[in-house]
Amino acid sequence: MRARSRTERPIGDVAADLGLTPAELVPAGRGVMKVPVELVRSLADRSRKGRLILVSAMTPTEHGEGKTVVAIGLGMALERLGHRSVVCLRQPSLGPVFGVKGGASGGGRATVEPRPAIDLGLTGDLDAITNAQNLLASLVDHHIYRSVDPEIVNGSTDLPRASAIEDRSLRTITAGLSQPGHGFPRAAQFVVTAACEAAAIHALARDYVDLKQRFGRTLVGRTPTGSAVRAADLGAAGSSASLLAGALAPNLVQTAEGTAAFVHGIPYANVAHGTCSRLAIEAGLALADYCVVEAGFSTELGAEKYVDIVAAATGLDANVGVVVATIRALRYHGGLPSNGPPSVDAVTVGLANLDQHLANLRLLGLDPIVALNQFPTDTPEEVRLVEQFCAGRNVPCARDSAYADGGSGAEALAHLVVAAAGRGQKSHPLYGPTASVETVLDTVATKMYGAAGVDLAPAAAADLDWIRSLGEAVGPVCIAKTPRSLSDDPHQWGRPTGFRVQVRRLERWSGAGFTVALLGGIITMPGLPEHPAANSIDITPDGRVIGVL
Repeated sequence: MRARSRTERPIGDVAADLGLTPAELVPAGRGVMKVPVELVRSLADRSRKGRLILVSAMTPTEHGEGKTVVAIGLGMALERLGHRSVVCLRQPSLGPVFGVKGGASGGGRATVEPRPAIDLGLTGDLDAITNAQNLLASLVDHHIYRSVDPEIVNGSTDLPRASAIEDRSLRTITAGLSQPGHGFPRAAQFVVTAACEAAAIHALARDYVDLKQRFGRTLVGRTPTGSAVRAADLGAAGSSASLLAGALAPNLVQTAEGTAAFVHGIPYANVAHGTCSRLAIEAGLALADYCVVEAGFSTELGAEKYVDIVAAATGLDANVGVVVATIRALRYHGGLPSNGPPSVDAVTVGLANLDQHLANLRLLGLDPIVALNQFPTDTPEEVRLVEQFCAGRNVPCARDSAYADGGSGAEALAHLVVAAAGRGQKSHPLYGPTASVETVLDTVATKMYGAAGVDLAPAAAADLDWIRSLGEAVGPVCIAKTPRSLSDDPHQWGRPTGFRVQVRRLERWSGAGFTVALLGGIITMPGLPEHPAANSIDITPDGRVIGVL
């Protein structure tokens, strides 16, 4: 077994473990190397060596259930068992870092390094994505201001600007209130960078040609006759894509025990498709025996979107599915506050939520494995109840203490994953590529959420008519909804039944290749909580950043 120390290894040694030489890589800061896109394509197009382990979760509390910790711990544990592994994570978004959840680079003895550089921007990819979205929005406004053909009707563009920082004051604004003749007033909006189309394009692009083509397809407005105007019609595809030329290459870092990790791509799973870049995953599958991929939030969000959007478009099917559960979340879904006291009764009720997520993975073609992420407040009686529940459903379950123990705390889970990978399973989508938007919405809502049906608001129905006129009302739908419930109501804990989900708006993201459905009260520009994590972050006189959770 290859035990790892917590001492950070030279990143060149981590690359060498994967068979990569320093001459093939591009230094991108202390402890970070970028793997050139051409190298990823060469490796990935030759072979897929590894098995893809998809890590998702039950419905989380507001603080999350440690899915990133479990994914990192699993990667380290697989290495300890003698298997080459790579962990693939999304880059942390600055919204949660300075908001309620803190950083997304793991915790305890299961982290990716170098922290907090990873939490606070890493290689500048986040800025490049933000700038690409904003350049495109600026070029659209310039096009309207200059009255250049093709004419875009003022007010017909829904293309938002982006900000990496959560700022509720930017959700809806009036833009262009400058001196007469210097601009034109119009309603505008900002979304958080992780929820913009440029982020999805960055995460899904196969190479530079695909990147530019995706930007070119992006819808930016309508002509007076109702025809679609796309970024390519404005000559804006190449310039927007150029800002992502460096950002498209995956970022190679390492875990606390020196296992290779790719941290690349930004999309949230509640308002976007929720996984790291396809190039990072392709690199991991080409270079390692096991590629551990975290899918954001819970199975009806991250896992569903990975299988129905990412894997369906790329062929990167998952081979094993892991559901992260916690006693804390089970108590919550049994009716207690997220910091509630031990309660076997509450856990018993909360298991209904976990049961839906086990069923969801099976619907996606994977027999689930439960990783019970342990907390000091867990009681033996509650833990035994979860294990008995899983045994009664023939679901393997492993206690996971990676936060406290590093890779050694995830070895039991790693053994279960290796056994499952040997069965040769492959995930499969819930619907086909020609399914209508209405069919997709109904299928996902009734099967994955347990809903009774779907209702479209008048604005959403009008949006669907527009998408139909484009001939694009089929294929994947990225459903944006609250992560706090299986329903579209964050206050509905447990496993609600008999509810109908409300589709407020539909947006066509032609560059990303899917339609976005906004459910209930979901917002794409969150606001800071009452007590932001930013209040605890500081810098020392010697330049060290402290206080990142």
